[in-house]
Amino acid sequence: MPLQKLLIANRGEIALRVMRTAHALGIATVAVFSDPDADAPFVAFADEAVRLPGSAPSDTYLRGDLVIAAAQATGADAVHPGYGFLSENAGFARDCATAGLTFVGPSPEAIASMGSKLEAKALMEAAGVPVLPGATVTPDTDLAAVAADIGFPVLVKAAFGGGGRGMRVVHAPGELADAVDGARREAASAFGDGTVFLERFVVDPRHVEVQILGDNHGTVVHLFERECSIQRRYQKIVEEAPSPAVDEALRAELGAAAVAAGKAIGYAGAGTVEFVMDAKGAFHFLEVNTRLQVEHPVTELITGLDLVELQLRVAEGEPLPASVTGARITGHAIEVRLYAEDVAAGFLPATGTLHRFRVPDGVRVDSGVVDGSVVGTHYDPMLAKVIAHGATRADAARALARALQRAQLHGVTTNRDLLVGILREPEFLAGGTDTGYLTRHDPAQLGAGVDAAPHALAAALARQSVHRSGARVLPEMPSGWRNVRSAPQRVSYLVGEQQIDVGYRIGRSGIEATVDGEPLGATVTLVSAAADSVVLEIDGVRRRYGVHTVDGVAYVDGPEGSVALAEVPRFADPNATAHAGSLLAPMPGGVVRVLAEAGATVTAGQPLVVLEAMKMEHTVAAPVAGQVVEVHVRPGDQVVTGQVLAVVADPEETS
Repeated sequence: MPLQKLLIANRGEIALRVMRTAHALGIATVAVFSDPDADAPFVAFADEAVRLPGSAPSDTYLRGDLVIAAAQATGADAVHPGYGFLSENAGFARDCATAGLTFVGPSPEAIASMGSKLEAKALMEAAGVPVLPGATVTPDTDLAAVAADIGFPVLVKAAFGGGGRGMRVVHAPGELADAVDGARREAASAFGDGTVFLERFVVDPRHVEVQILGDNHGTVVHLFERECSIQRRYQKIVEEAPSPAVDEALRAELGAAAVAAGKAIGYAGAGTVEFVMDAKGAFHFLEVNTRLQVEHPVTELITGLDLVELQLRVAEGEPLPASVTGARITGHAIEVRLYAEDVAAGFLPATGTLHRFRVPDGVRVDSGVVDGSVVGTHYDPMLAKVIAHGATRADAARALARALQRAQLHGVTTNRDLLVGILREPEFLAGGTDTGYLTRHDPAQLGAGVDAAPHALAAALARQSVHRSGARVLPEMPSGWRNVRSAPQRVSYLVGEQQIDVGYRIGRSGIEATVDGEPLGATVTLVSAAADSVVLEIDGVRRRYGVHTVDGVAYVDGPEGSVALAEVPRFADPNATAHAGSLLAPMPGGVVRVLAEAGATVTAGQPLVVLEAMKMEHTVAAPVAGQVVEVHVRPGDQVVTGQVLAVVADPEETS
């Protein structure tokens, strides 16, 4: 039966992605949204929308009963789960069928068979697919004995869900109990189920996955492999198709194993069979994702297929068309995940208002944000997926790096510079990618960005242009101009925690400029300056810098990259300095646990507070050794970046 109205049980970019294809097929759409998402683009794009009261995933997007009620209230006849949330919940798929709704995905039985990753491994082993040893953790499990049997290092992993949440690597028996407890909490928060298992951890393998597609007539095919090895915190950030490490013979082996896996469970719809692969090409089953993957666009670009359209057509009962059964690889595609996060601070999630979000043409952008979108703490911090397709891998990498470098991303700290650094790094370009890539290559150095000096001068000159435009007397004269030579104009900016001091003097013969006391160049010519654009010629090279200033922060975009510069007030706030032993929140989030009381003696680096943001836990440790003299938070509190959580003082100060 043709689908008429589709409810998307998800949010953000994947909700928009599904809606676009549905609309192109003439299918009406319904969005469901939490309170923080009320003004999100996907809500406005849908034909209809239904509120899910609350903020936490467990109160909103994980409430299958509310989603089904929304579908019934709007007359929807089908539900697309996207990825994450309820997408691999067999109970929800079954409830949809009971309610007379078409679930756009595999059968509840297929989902259930793969829902427990440990049971899935047993099925795959029976099908002849190589698997890694592992065991489920139950209340009665002897963790030390099981881990010893598997062999260290072991991976503690959520039995349900994915995306890197609920995962810990354990190298020694003494670390095991805490790792299991932390993974359980994280898995319960992200997926609604805290079951975890242990598995042998393969050090620095490649992460290679195979896209499969099945229909309800018994046909299952593969649409080639994707390489997803570059990860941080077990979450993929760079994906590509095809893999640079897979030749035609290995591709045939991987594809055959993936198809066998799909047929073993009667798979229908789009799914992915994931493998870990060593340097010799030997691969082991990892898991089956019974849903559309985040990285599905790279497969679409190399095959010319729309996987969402195919999902919908399979759900309507159609057989796989010849374009699928006869698919071929054309060119190479690379996708990067653009996150709101601080790479230099250990990938801590970042929040705030996205004042400007613009990516140049020539690449595909799957995004759920626009200018003015607010990035909060409740959900995954991914802003967009940016994907390039080229005749060769080098072409795709070059085009993607340029698009990212010239994107305008204002208001929220992102991992953009890291992604550009990876795409231009020699080992990556040579195809040397595995899960240890970001161990060998320091993310902070890869994402170091550009020389901020010319950007700082551009910000200062745009600032003076704004000041002069509002002047009532001689507005055409440059700021600080004197008949007689005088001291230069000065302004200071913060780039992260680094202060940059700019000095400039505009005279009859041109401009003299210094940054941190050093000349910017032998010759500096100010070609033009306006509030939003400055053109500088430094040592004969002319460059244009776009300037966008919001609340005292100048976002400066130049041909070499972008820099955010926060103007330093000329007179500091005397109340702004915290106590030397203050424990500050590194990011906004919720307090999960407080591990010390006032009066306790602690050592430097001892964990004191555990925060949760975007479904990931972050431990905040004592900055110095001493005595806890103040505790300002308790479990359940919400905190903002820089908020004082506790104060640790030297014992001599408290005596």
